[in-house]
Amino acid sequence: MSAPERIPPRSVTTAELLAKGELKVRGQIREASNAVLYCSVSYEGRDAFCVYKPVAGERPLWDFPDGTLAQREVAAYEVSEATGWGLVPPTVLREGPYGEGMCQLWIEATPESDLLALVAGEEPADGWKAIGFAEVGEGETALLVHADDVRLRRLAVLDAVINNADRKGGHLLPDGDGRLYGIDHGVTFNAENKLRTLLWGWAGEPLVSEAVSVLTSLRDGLAPGAALATRLAELITPAEVDATRARVEALLGSGKHPEPSGEWPAIPWPPV
Repeated sequence: MSAPERIPPRSVTTAELLAKGELKVRGQIREASNAVLYCSVSYEGRDAFCVYKPVAGERPLWDFPDGTLAQREVAAYEVSEATGWGLVPPTVLREGPYGEGMCQLWIEATPESDLLALVAGEEPADGWKAIGFAEVGEGETALLVHADDVRLRRLAVLDAVINNADRKGGHLLPDGDGRLYGIDHGVTFNAENKLRTLLWGWAGEPLVSEAVSVLTSLRDGLAPGAALATRLAELITPAEVDATRARVEALLGSGKHPEPSGEWPAIPWPPV
């Protein structure tokens, strides 16, 4: 009689781990403006570290409804996944030790000096894009630049779609495998134009064909009743879903990266 076939153990997905795992708070990230807790999470033999942002720890904002930042973080992840670019770490909404909140996989960032820089002169060198001038001392300025990097260019398109009001340099996390992640997406999806970012280097330039293809796919996914639209409707308001559709249509209609509107500060403060 032959031995029974061994069934390999089921592989726990990252989404399951984050959504169902046991959260243990290990510390708090003090420099954040809202409550940000560094946690471990364990589920069916798989372990990881994550960030947990409870809704109860959100600071009220005048231009965003109270208690909605965690949902916006998850919505940003859903749109990122729909692009196929994987620019936002896996993110879920779940109950935790301090109530409902956002739980996001921790990314161990590697030091990388070739994304942002301050340089002398008035024009960026080859391989760099100008952001603007910054004060570096009494009466002294330097040109703030970012890399002409395909990963940043994709992130600039994503930010334009989700209307990111706070793309700082500290929100860019390169990992050891050469991937780049963007984090801190609580102030996104406002129905009014709020785009504030360091990634203005392509402003007014034509969108590359890859971006046009991704935006076309997003337009289909955001159609009423389509999967992405249905998911976003669970996380943000109907007006904000409509505004997201309109931003995608505007990008496709212009065929260009957006430019600062002049109605809102274009660069977040502090920029890094």
